[in-house]
Amino acid sequence: MTQPPDEPTLELAQPKTSVRLGAKKLQEIKRGQDLIEALGWASLVTTVAIFLLNGGLQEITDLGSVLYAVTRLAALLATNLLLIDILLVARVSWLDRFYGHDRVTLAHKKLGKPILYLVIIHVLASVTQFSLLSGENLINEFIAMVTYTPDIVTSALAFAAMITVVVTSLNISRKRMPYEVWHILHLLAYAAVLLAIPHQFSLGNDINSQDFATYYWIALYVFVLANIAWFRILKPLLRAMTSKLKVERIERTSSDSISVYLSGKNMKKYRAEAGQFFLFRALTARGWFRPHPFSMSAASNSKHVRFTIGSRGDDTEQLQGIQPGTTVLLEGPYGVFTESRRTKKDVVLIASGIGIPPIRALAESIVGHEDDVTIIYRVRDEKDAPLMTETRELARIRGFKLVVLAGKRATPNSWMSAGPEGATDLDRLLEIAPQVKNSDVYVCGPTAWTRAVERTLNRAGTPRPQVHTEEYAW
Repeated sequence: MTQPPDEPTLELAQPKTSVRLGAKKLQEIKRGQDLIEALGWASLVTTVAIFLLNGGLQEITDLGSVLYAVTRLAALLATNLLLIDILLVARVSWLDRFYGHDRVTLAHKKLGKPILYLVIIHVLASVTQFSLLSGENLINEFIAMVTYTPDIVTSALAFAAMITVVVTSLNISRKRMPYEVWHILHLLAYAAVLLAIPHQFSLGNDINSQDFATYYWIALYVFVLANIAWFRILKPLLRAMTSKLKVERIERTSSDSISVYLSGKNMKKYRAEAGQFFLFRALTARGWFRPHPFSMSAASNSKHVRFTIGSRGDDTEQLQGIQPGTTVLLEGPYGVFTESRRTKKDVVLIASGIGIPPIRALAESIVGHEDDVTIIYRVRDEKDAPLMTETRELARIRGFKLVVLAGKRATPNSWMSAGPEGATDLDRLLEIAPQVKNSDVYVCGPTAWTRAVERTLNRAGTPRPQVHTEEYAW
């Protein structure tokens, strides 16, 4: 195998001089999360209150009125939850700061099914109610509603878009389609919200019958849409126009990975904490609509932003050929895989393969004496691993302990390479990092591998809040 060329002399950013430790800062984060979640629940309570104050249960006398009440309440709750769900993936910085990208995305996924169920209940109850009034069967009634009521046409399109989003978000669907295809289809969620608006205000008595209700729903829509417009569209575009970010140079770091250096004007706008990631969008004919999440592979500085990209299929393989001078748009930074979540003096950094970029960046900027930080790097081939030379040099300069685990796995269920006969992953981890139980541990690598590391850490007695992982969830 051809070895990559020697990497240039390593220039390191100065690490921070101090870091706040202790569990108190996690308690402060939890209080912020509690406030955000309380506001979410308050919006649902307000929605139900509006329904009740508008006589939601007072007019129930027969099956038709029951169906009408079910239709109204299901629609209101589905709309409220859908707006919350959209906000969760609007990449708003205030949500990301408290939860991190993966937790917000997980919450977004969990809300998808309840929303769809409520919308299905709304549609079925509404069609059944009108069918009882007209004497038509359900199919003919549905066709009549869609045919003769323009706002129902848009709501039917919104329903179809929502079903598409939910179905393509199921695990079985996501595993069968590239991220790029899923990303484009998922934009239909915005279409569902917009297409549903006309019939909600023209036919929704609970929205337009009271001044308070009307103002509440308008305020909710404006708040969500303003966050989307600013964080997803305007802020990235404004920053792109003022910075004119371009690929400065490319360096090959292994046979299947490259480091991409981006530079431009006002680089301070792209300053981020080590461990965070950006959505990288090459503004080429084939790449401008395909964002990819990449962690910084070096600590922030005033000269450039650097990403190390491995060839893992799809567009990452095409990005291996990106040329200097290519214009790039970055969205972010995102994530809480950072020292801001650190509570302990000792730190263990664990990476596998192309999971090394955020670990390498953390090692560069982290506050710690020589005995405080241990780096574990799992690779297939020590001579052809991304950023290996840099990581070795960084560990030498900072005085950190570096252990490279190279070669085949010890066993099919192991996350380590082969070691002494009879030694388990737990035995070897405790030998490498005896203090791991009382350390903050940062883990980055493939999902299955990361889960195996977490299981070992659990057996070692490392509390879950001290284990930090962040996936580019989608």
